[in-house]
Amino acid sequence: MTKWVPKTKIGKMVADGEITDIERIHQMNKPILEYQIIDKLLGGTDEEVLDVTRVSRTTDSGRKLSYRVTTAVGDKKGHIGIGTSKGKNVPLAIEKSVKVAKKNMKTIKRGCGSWECGCGEEHSLEKTVDGKVGSVKIEIKPAPRGTGIVAGETAKKILQLTGVKDAWTKAKGKTSTTKNFAEATLEALKKTRKTR
Repeated sequence: MTKWVPKTKIGKMVADGEITDIERIHQMNKPILEYQIIDKLLGGTDEEVLDVTRVSRTTDSGRKLSYRVTTAVGDKKGHIGIGTSKGKNVPLAIEKSVKVAKKNMKTIKRGCGSWECGCGEEHSLEKTVDGKVGSVKIEIKPAPRGTGIVAGETAKKILQLTGVKDAWTKAKGKTSTTKNFAEATLEALKKTRKTR
């Protein structure tokens, strides 16, 4: 494995130890342009392949086949990123989409927002949030301890990677479009940081 040589200002600050928390980058409102920043700040992350689709485009020489892969990367401590990338073969596309997901890493605010529970631990969300991408709409509600994640397969994987253990969800639209479903779930989770 080659040693990481940072190319961006944020990357250099992380490598020099000036930035030790991903929260500081979010406060600076700067994009993460190097996936190694996440590796350095968060250490171990889990990856989950959400969707693999064969796509083709027609060129002068005929049809060119490639694969589009959507992956989610999270640390189960309130950080999640989703990435989509294309490649000539599946392993290459997965590797590229994981790097994109790390660059898109967001911090999610967890808590105990269910009136039935009130334990004060970070097992669910603090409030109800919703997100929409394409035709897919999703609403995520806080649930009491022990409920588990009541959601479709894609949303369930994303919530698990975020570290949410209990939540109710309601989804509408073409949820079979995994990419849109995943992005709608992330849009909803991003709203956990916004105050009303």
